[in-house]
Amino acid sequence: MSVRRLADDAVQPAKFAFSKENGAWAKKRIGLYPKGRQQSAVIPLLMRGQDQDGWVTRAMIEKIADMLSMPYIRVLEVATFYTQFQLQPVGTRAHVQVCGTTPCMLRGAEDLRSVCQKKIHADAHHTNEGGTLSWEEVECAGACVNAPMVTIGHDTYEDLTPERLEEIINAFEAGEGDTIQPGPQNGRTFSAAITGPTSLTDVPMKRKPRAASAKKSAPTKNSVKGG
Repeated sequence: MSVRRLADDAVQPAKFAFSKENGAWAKKRIGLYPKGRQQSAVIPLLMRGQDQDGWVTRAMIEKIADMLSMPYIRVLEVATFYTQFQLQPVGTRAHVQVCGTTPCMLRGAEDLRSVCQKKIHADAHHTNEGGTLSWEEVECAGACVNAPMVTIGHDTYEDLTPERLEEIINAFEAGEGDTIQPGPQNGRTFSAAITGPTSLTDVPMKRKPRAASAKKSAPTKNSVKGG
């Protein structure tokens, strides 16, 4: 994995603050951890900050570090280690993460990458002219059976063709991304076979009702009575 660094100072905002709603959420989240373990909230807080502003800034890292009484370097280590955190500006409407791991590559990930280069920017980690879209190639996104696929925000779009990805990108560019149903784009149900079931297709036999219990035998003269 390539070295991950914060964006240049030229694009770093001077300060960061959670919105009122997110600030209340963060306070509640920190309170979920036992006393002395509040620093465990660092990943949820970074993710909520990214959801709010689109990417993780230096000011955000310092603010969260202060909230959790952590050295700045500790929070920076977390933000630069996990690739789920974006360390530079991304598209304001969509950041497309193209899975390039082997199953997706074998099923057409290179064609999806070409669509992103044509529709967004020739190079990854750059926004389009309007600043609304960006893209990158990532490692396994966890939907190998439904390859090829991309991730946008917290959703995955699977079983893609280049044409379908263009339609999805166009929808997000128009501010209509919420009209696209996440998941498989070819009509399959989750990861079920697109051709339908091929095993365990026999109709199960009806089970015969269990026979009524035999009547309890009458006690014999040798039976021992309970006390």
